[in-house]
Amino acid sequence: MTKPPLTLYLAAPRGFCAGVDRAIKIVEMAIEKWGAPVYVRHEIVHNKFVVDSLRDKGAVFVEELDECPDDRPVVFSAHGVPKSVPAEASQRQMVFVDATCPLVSKVHVEAQRHSDAGLQMIMIGHKGHPETIGTMGQLPEGEVLLVETVADVATVTVRNPEKLAFVTQTTLSVDDTKDIIAALQDRFPAIVGPHKEDICYATTNRQEAVKAVAPKSDALLVVGAPNSSNSRRLVEVASRAGCNYAQLVQRATDIDWRALEGISSVAITAGASAPEVLVNEVVDAFRAHYDVTVTPVETATENVEFKVPRVLREPA
Repeated sequence: MTKPPLTLYLAAPRGFCAGVDRAIKIVEMAIEKWGAPVYVRHEIVHNKFVVDSLRDKGAVFVEELDECPDDRPVVFSAHGVPKSVPAEASQRQMVFVDATCPLVSKVHVEAQRHSDAGLQMIMIGHKGHPETIGTMGQLPEGEVLLVETVADVATVTVRNPEKLAFVTQTTLSVDDTKDIIAALQDRFPAIVGPHKEDICYATTNRQEAVKAVAPKSDALLVVGAPNSSNSRRLVEVASRAGCNYAQLVQRATDIDWRALEGISSVAITAGASAPEVLVNEVVDAFRAHYDVTVTPVETATENVEFKVPRVLREPA
C-alpha cells in the first residue's frame, strides 16, 4: 500500500538551549568528579527522558534540600532557587553546584539591584513555576509581587506607584508578556523595566520559528514535557499563528494519528529542554505512516555557549 505524501516542516532553532545544555553537563561532570550518587534539587530541566537518563548515570532527584545527606554533592536546577537554599547548603557545609541558567541569574541580579535602589518588584510569571519561586525568593517576603495576566495588573496592590520595577520569567510568550508590560506601564507610568527584555533568546527564537511554520502547516507538534513552560507556550504561539491543530507530545507514542487523518503538511519543533533524539523519533514515526518530504525552516542561528562552574573544571 502506498503511503500518502506529507510535507514535514522542521522548525529551527528547536530543542536544547545553551542553559539546558550547561545544566545537563553540570550533572554529568559532577557524577564524573565525585562519583554517584549526586543529588539534584528538582528536575534539572523539565524533560522526563533527560531526567531518567541522568538518573541511570547516578543522579538522585529530590524536591527539597532536607532529603539530601550532608556528605554528598547537590546540584540546583536550571530554573534557579530562592536565596534560602544555597544559604542552608552552606550552613550544612554541603558541596553544592548551582546549575541556574545564566539568563535566569541575570534576572535575579536585576531584581536585587532594583530592590537595593528602594524599588518594589513586580514579576510577570506563572505562579508555582520553579523559576518564579526562585526569582521571588531572591528578595524578602512582600518585595516581589506576582502578576500572571493583564487582569492581575488592574488589581495588584503596590507600596508606592512611583517606586516600582518589573522583571519577567524567561520562558513566557513574547506576545502575552508585551500586553502585560503595556498594562503595567499604563497603570504605573514610573515603573522601571529591564535594559533588555528578560525573555531569553532561545524562547524568543523558538517562538519566531513556530510563527514561520504554523500558518503553512495543517498540524504542528511540539516535542516537550507538560510541565515545561516554554514548550507549552510554543503550542499557544502555533494556535495563534494560524495552525488549526497544535499539540504537545513527549514521545512519538503520544501522537494521535486519528486526529491527523487527511493532513498534507505537519510542522515539528521542540521545547528548550527536549533532546534532538526525541525529535528524530517523531520524524521516524511520520516516515512509517507517510511518504515524507522534510523541509527545514530556519529563522535564526544560535551559537551561544555558557561555561560550567569552575569547581567542575578543577581536578577533584
